[in-house]
Amino acid sequence: MEQALSVVHTQTKTQAMQAVVYESYGPIEQLQVREIPRPTPRANEVLVRVQAAALHIGDVFAVRGQPYLMRVVTGLTRPKAGIPGFDVCGVVESVGTQVTRFKVGDRVFGAGFGTCAEYVSVKAATLTHAPERLSATQAAALATSGIPALVALRDVAKLEPGSKLLINGAAGGIGTFAIQIAKSMGAEVTAVCSSQRRALMLELGADHVIDYNQVDFTRADERYDVIFDNVENHKLEACRRALTPHGTLILNSGVGEDGLALWVRLLKPLFLSPLSRQSYRRFVAMPNQKELEALTKLVESGTVTPVIGKTFPLAETKQALAHVASGHALGKTVIEVSSSSSPRRA
Repeated sequence: MEQALSVVHTQTKTQAMQAVVYESYGPIEQLQVREIPRPTPRANEVLVRVQAAALHIGDVFAVRGQPYLMRVVTGLTRPKAGIPGFDVCGVVESVGTQVTRFKVGDRVFGAGFGTCAEYVSVKAATLTHAPERLSATQAAALATSGIPALVALRDVAKLEPGSKLLINGAAGGIGTFAIQIAKSMGAEVTAVCSSQRRALMLELGADHVIDYNQVDFTRADERYDVIFDNVENHKLEACRRALTPHGTLILNSGVGEDGLALWVRLLKPLFLSPLSRQSYRRFVAMPNQKELEALTKLVESGTVTPVIGKTFPLAETKQALAHVASGHALGKTVIEVSSSSSPRRA
C-alpha cells in the first residue's frame, strides 16, 4: 500500500509545473511563482517545454488589464490564462491529435498565452521550427516584435529601395528588428533613440541617429517618406510636418492610455488620412506560420538577429516586467526558463 501511494505521488508530481501566476487584473507586484498543474494540449495544440519566454509592453498591459481594449484578447472580467507571456521558444513535449507538423523533441518558437511557465499549450498554427543559428533566448524574441516590424515595412509602408525611413523608438524590441529589415529592403534609415544607444543603432545598420534628448525630429528640417512611430510621444500634427507630401505615418503606440484619450489616439489618424495626400496608418500583425517562416528565412540568411537587452530567471518575471514597463528597455527582455536557453554561436 505504501509503495502504491509513492507511485501515485510521483506521477502527480511529474504533472505539475512552476509558473508565474495572477488571479485578477492589477499591478505587476501581485505576480507570484507557484506550482500548478501542467496543461494538456487540445487537438490542435502543442505542449511546449519552455526554454525561454520574451516580454514586451503588451505583457504589462495584460497583467494590469489596462488599457481595457486589451481585455478583448486576455479576458473581459478576469485573465483567461492567469500567466503572463506571449513569446516562446522550447521543445515539443507532446502534440494534439490533429497536429502533424510537429513531433516530440522538435525545437519550436512562436506565440501563445501564458508562456512564463515551465510548460505551455500553444496552437500549432502559431508555431514553427526554431532557426538553428539562434539560441532559445534569441528565438523567443522573434514573434511578437519581429512580425509587426516586418508587416509594417513590407505590407503597410510598402518600403522601396531608397525610401527615407525614420523609426521612433528604434532601440526597442520592434525598432531593432525594423532597422535590420528596412536596410535589407534598401531604405535609408534614421533611428531615434537616446545617445547611449547610438553605437548599437549604427551597428544594426542605421544610416543616421537622432538623440531625442537633443533634437525633436518633428521640428527639424528633414522630411521622410515613412515614419514608423513605436512611441507616439508627439502629436499627430507634429509628425505630419516631418513627412514628405505623400509620405506614410505608421502608428504603433506602446503607450498605455485608456478611456476617451485612447480612442482619440486610435481613431483620429484613420479619420484624417482620407482627407490628406499623406497616409496615416494603423495595423494589426498576428503571429502565424507564414510570417514566422518569413522571419526564419531572414534569420537564417543573416539579415536579422534579435537584440537581447536583459535576461531574467523565471522567479524574477516580476522584475522583468517592471523593466519593460519603464519604457527604457533595450531590444527584447527575455525570461530564461531552462539552462538550455543560453546563446549559441552563429
